Amino acid sequence: MPASSATPSPTTGPGVDPGTTSPGAAPADTSTAARTVLGEADIARALTRIAHEIVERNKGAADLLLLGIPTRGVQLARRLAERLAQIEPSFDGDHGTLDVTMYRDDLRRQPTRAVGQTVLPGRLGGTIDDKVVVLVDDVLFSGRTIRAALDALNDLGRPRVVQLAALVDRGHRELPIRADYVGKNLPTSRSERVRVRLSDVDGGTDSVLISPADDTTENGGAR
Repeated sequence: MPASSATPSPTTGPGVDPGTTSPGAAPADTSTAARTVLGEADIARALTRIAHEIVERNKGAADLLLLGIPTRGVQLARRLAERLAQIEPSFDGDHGTLDVTMYRDDLRRQPTRAVGQTVLPGRLGGTIDDKVVVLVDDVLFSGRTIRAALDALNDLGRPRVVQLAALVDRGHRELPIRADYVGKNLPTSRSERVRVRLSDVDGGTDSVLISPADDTTENGGAR
């Protein structure tokens, strides 16, 4: 039988990877590799539960101070403060920001980090002495960011107690650090990246995504 004279399709013919596109075509959307593990409603419920747990554990909200770790921890601290004010009318809703940049142990490897600002509520007069400080972060991973936060707190004063609230605990701790309040325990492998997206910071809707990791950047990297 004579060979067919048909020309193989450039997208399906021999030697062509079926996962590629023809010249001039739009690149394939790789975002589908990420899967959503928490949606907007899930995050809202998790924060509400954490707020109730904070009040229950501390028998109220007296002397309570929420300090968010940039970037997304700051927005989570603000949302928790709003919920705490609804639960405990005596709570004034104050919260602050704790920058840990200069206390990190990876500055030699990443010397270009921008230094942020630590902001305490005005009523504190620049001190955290005898306060119940709740550190707030988005993803708890290695524990090194929290270690840096504890060092930063030492330069601010001597709180009565320090607690930790994390929206996601993904495991793989490298230091003996444990969260007191967790929105979601999320078992992961080191070959995955966890990304928290908040409307206040990233636009769109709140979500937590898992995707294959190609680096160790902030928000899911070596933290």
